[in-house]
This record gives sequence, C-alpha cells and structure tokens, in this order.
Amino acid sequence: MTQKKIELQAPDISRWSKGNTGVPYAWQFDSGKPGPTVMVQAITHGNEICGAIALDWFLSQGFKPEKGKLTLTFGNIAAYQRWDPDQPSQNRYVDQDLNRVWSEEILNGTKSSVEIDRARELVRFVDEADFLLDIHSMHEPCAPLMVCGVTGRGAGKAVEMSKKLGVPQYLMYDTGHPAGPRMIERGGFSDPDSPKVAILIECGQHWEKLAAEVAIDTLMKFLVETGTLSSAVASPHFRPQLDYSGRQKIIEVTEAVAAKSQDFRFIKEFKGLEVIEKKGDVIGYNGTEEIKAPYDKTVLVMPAVSKQWTIGTTMVRLGRLIEG
Repeated sequence: MTQKKIELQAPDISRWSKGNTGVPYAWQFDSGKPGPTVMVQAITHGNEICGAIALDWFLSQGFKPEKGKLTLTFGNIAAYQRWDPDQPSQNRYVDQDLNRVWSEEILNGTKSSVEIDRARELVRFVDEADFLLDIHSMHEPCAPLMVCGVTGRGAGKAVEMSKKLGVPQYLMYDTGHPAGPRMIERGGFSDPDSPKVAILIECGQHWEKLAAEVAIDTLMKFLVETGTLSSAVASPHFRPQLDYSGRQKIIEVTEAVAAKSQDFRFIKEFKGLEVIEKKGDVIGYNGTEEIKAPYDKTVLVMPAVSKQWTIGTTMVRLGRLIEG
C-alpha cells in the first residue's frame, strides 16, 4: 500500500484542553438569545486531523454564537495525541472505534475502554444538541461525502439539511454499522419525527490540504443554516469552489460488508466511488467467501484499507446512485 502524501499536520490543541464545561477539550458558548443548541465534533478518529484544524481555527478566531448555544468538542484526544506523521494511519483509535459506542447499552454498561470512557464524558452534549456536525475524513483519495444516517431513520432530515448547505457533491445514507451505532444515530437524530438533525462530513483524504478547506467550509455553512452565525459573519470564510447547490448526488447504501476474517482483501486497490458495472462481479474476498456486486452499477463507498481494523469492522459499503 502506497503511503499518502502528508500535506497537513496535526495542530497543537493543548491550549483548548481545559475547556469551559468541566469536561476536557469541550467548550460551550451561550448567546443568551433564543435558538437551538448546536454541536460540532472533531477527531472522533485520532488520525482525521482536518476537524482539529477547523475547530482550532474557529476557536482562535473568537467566533461566538449569535443565537442559541454552541458546543465544540475534540473527540478522541488519546488517539490524537499519538499522531505520528511517519505512521499516520496508526492512531485512528486506542482500544476501539469511538464512533461505534453510542448506544445506551454500551454507555450504561460495565465495560470500560479509552473510547467508551470518553463517550461517557461527551454524551451529555450529544443528547442536548438539536443539530450536530461530526467532522471526519477518509484514508483513500475520494470526493467528499456527507453521511446522512440510516435509511428510514432520520436520513431524510439530514439529506435535506445537506442540500441546503450545498455541500458536498455526494450525499449518502446507509444501513449503519454492525459493530455499533455512530454518534449521528443516537436518540432523536435517528427518529424521523424528531426535529433533531445530525450529519457527518467525510472531508476527503485524511492528509490532503483540501480536507481542511472542506472542513472549514462545511462548519461555517452549517452554523449559518442552524442560525448560530449570521451569513454576514460566516460567508467571508465560505469556499465558493466547493458549492454544489443544485448539483448534489445521493447514494443509497444497501449493505455494509464487515470483516469476518483477518484474511479480508479486495481484488485490487479501490479508492471509493468506483462503479462495478455488472451484478455478480467479484469485488473481494472475506476469507474464502466471495464479495460480489449485488446489482448492476454498484457504487463502492469508503473501502477500508487502514491496517487498524478487526473482525467486525465495516470494510466497504455497497450502494446505488438514486439521484443526480
């Protein structure tokens, strides 16, 4: 596997360590005016540094909400602190994926890990949020994606918000993860009848310069859409070249392929958004089991090539283009 070029460096975020909420690296600002509670999280995965760059920049600029409350959290600090530009794929998490632990069963259970303990610190902010943006990136060079949740469980709300933002070009909703729920699936975010909305932006390849641009652009547009900041304050920081208003494409993921064996392999190196033309074509092998395209023009979404995965990890999502 070819090492990707490192164009970004993880900023020193230690100055934000105390927070102002009693929880390390968690900041909350109250405008004192009526409005929603809005949350933005970065570094749910320790090696996805574009979100840290965006929140570090935002806090440094001194922006404050004009309506409602704004919560900013740096997620997996323990993993982030292990960042090594010579081994940039090795600090996704410490014990387990922080974005698979957001169920009541896990958080109220007896098991402890670095990630579960951190989720227990942050969950009160997640639960009080009306709107949530979780900033991520991807291992392979790939167009940015907006993950809009699980089919039939709040995804429609997230798609509509993403259309209003006009970013990114590709919007996706899926079947979730067998290993556990993501933060954007918690509580009312997964209830189509709830006004709560959560979105997850995959900003592009982890360490490309564009990922930081996408992170800042999405952050500022999200804060305008939620009423947290005025357009007059935020729009000077928009990246017009990233606006896909009226040109967005929606991918419906119909199944997620999880690793059943440590001997999981693709037939070739995929980057994401490749189209497999014919139903039944082999995509890879899950041990001795063939992974085949379930229908003509199957879209491959976020194939996993990181070395940091275990049995049960989602290795690729299979979807179809339903709009655009």
